[in-house]
Amino acid sequence: MTWALVLVVLTLGFPWGAVPLARRLALVLPPREASWALTGAAVLLAGSTIAALVGLFHVPFLAALERMSLVQVLADWPAVVPFAGTAGAVMLGQAVLLLRRWARQRSLLRRAWRLAGEGTGDGDLLVIPAADVDAFALPGYRGRPGRVVMTSGTLRTLKLGEREVLLAHERAHLAGRHHLLSAVADLAGVVHPALRGLRASLSFHLERWADEAAARAVGDRRVAAAAIARAALAGSSAGRGGACPVLSALSGPVPRRVEALLLPEPTAPRGGVRRAGVAALAGTVVVAAGAALGLAYGLHEYVEYAARQLTSAG
Repeated sequence: MTWALVLVVLTLGFPWGAVPLARRLALVLPPREASWALTGAAVLLAGSTIAALVGLFHVPFLAALERMSLVQVLADWPAVVPFAGTAGAVMLGQAVLLLRRWARQRSLLRRAWRLAGEGTGDGDLLVIPAADVDAFALPGYRGRPGRVVMTSGTLRTLKLGEREVLLAHERAHLAGRHHLLSAVADLAGVVHPALRGLRASLSFHLERWADEAAARAVGDRRVAAAAIARAALAGSSAGRGGACPVLSALSGPVPRRVEALLLPEPTAPRGGVRRAGVAALAGTVVVAAGAALGLAYGLHEYVEYAARQLTSAG
């Protein structure tokens, strides 16, 4: 069973190396592609982690199906039951945490909609009475379409052109369904602690994606940069924090976002650099997924082989 333990270590350890690689790759990609790369890595690495745990957990059950007694299993593989029990406990804990995190996301969305209920509507824009400068994208909920929410303080503080930048920014969040990507990465971080390192990076690139969309909508990158900087200085996103499923134009590292808007619009890197980065990340993820699948299949075959040996010996 040494090979099985090696596969488990490889599968559960790969995310620690894959996450820094994914963050580095995201920095050389345009924001849209970077966001999808980070989300895809989170999903695949979380899936490989679950597959490895399932592979460990189901060994005693396979042995029972092959009519091997627990005594025989412990005699041949004394570490199987402790490992299977640990894997089961970890998966149970993951399930509880995933449900709690999902409930937290839904609760946040409900609270945001209750807050929006105090506002007045004009198309897809809702204005709520508040002195603070704030704007955020409110995803659809229970049949209600997504809306852009601004405070009355935002309308009083910012100029018309600046408000248009924030409006275009939040519309880009809604059009790209960025709250779903954010939620996926948030849930993946529950499955493996290394994947929590993707959340801040993904949040930054989602904001950059919306920034670029806003700059194209108003036709002036400097105007977009000035609007976001002024809104951030006038308001505070401390209460929002960019938490999924509500995305705010004032969240994330605003100075880095403004600096990026003052540069030319990002383009995909040269083919060789892009292919090398994508190949490195894809290779890491594929190895992790392959190790998890190999573990599950190998354990199944090993139990069947041991059962045949015991039957022939008897």
